[in-house]
Amino acid sequence: MVKRHTALKIRKTHRYLGLFLGIQFLFWTISGLYFSWTNIDDIHGDHFKNLDYQPQAFSNLISPSELNVSKGVNTIELRDIDNAPYYWVNKKQLYSAIDGSLKNRISENEALNIAKNNMKKGLEVESIVQITEVGKHHEYREKLLPAYVISYISDESLKAYVSVKDGKFQTVRHRSWRWFDFLWMTHTMDYEGRDNFNTIVLRAFSLLGLITVLSGFLLWFTASPSVRKLLKKRKNN
Repeated sequence: MVKRHTALKIRKTHRYLGLFLGIQFLFWTISGLYFSWTNIDDIHGDHFKNLDYQPQAFSNLISPSELNVSKGVNTIELRDIDNAPYYWVNKKQLYSAIDGSLKNRISENEALNIAKNNMKKGLEVESIVQITEVGKHHEYREKLLPAYVISYISDESLKAYVSVKDGKFQTVRHRSWRWFDFLWMTHTMDYEGRDNFNTIVLRAFSLLGLITVLSGFLLWFTASPSVRKLLKKRKNN
C-alpha cells in the first residue's frame, strides 16, 4: 500500500507538471484540431492557382551542348518566360533556348506574366516588389532568392512569389497558410525554422508529457477506493 506521504508527493508532482505543460498541451490540441479540420490543398493555395495551366510547347530549340557552360551541364530545365523558352542550367543560370544567350534575371513585367499564367483569372495586382533576403520566420523561407513578391487585392492578403534568377513560379501565400504555419510551429516546437522534429524542447516536453500521464495513472491507483479495498483484502488473506 502506498503511504499517504508518497501519495501526496505524486499528487503534487502531477499537479505542477500539468500546470507547466498545460499551455503547450493546449497548443498541441488547438493545432491538431486546425490541421484535421482544414483542407491541405486550400492551405497550399490551390484555389488561387490556375491548375489547368500548361507551359507552352516550343520547337527549334538549340542543343544544350551548344551552350557556353564552362563546367558542362549537370542539370537542365526548360522555362517558359513570357512565351520565350529558356534553359535553367545547373540550378544557377538561365540561357536562351533559341540562341544560347545569357539571361541574368527576369524583369518585373516577365514576373507579372508568369504569375498571371499560374494564378486564377480575375485577380487584381496591388503591387510588386523585389526581396533579396528573408529571415527564418519569413513565409518565403528556404526558397530561391532574390524573388518578386506580387501582392493582390484580396481579403486573404494574397501574395505570389516568382524567383528572379530562374523565372519560376515558386509559391502562393495567404492568411490561412500563415495561420497554419504559426500553428505548425507551436505543434513541432521548432521556433527557429518550423520543420525540425528533433529539437531539445520538443523532446523534453514529450518526455515530461509522458511522465505527467503516468503520474496521473499512478495517482488514480493510489487514490482509488476500489484499489485500496482490493489491496486490503489481499493483505488480510
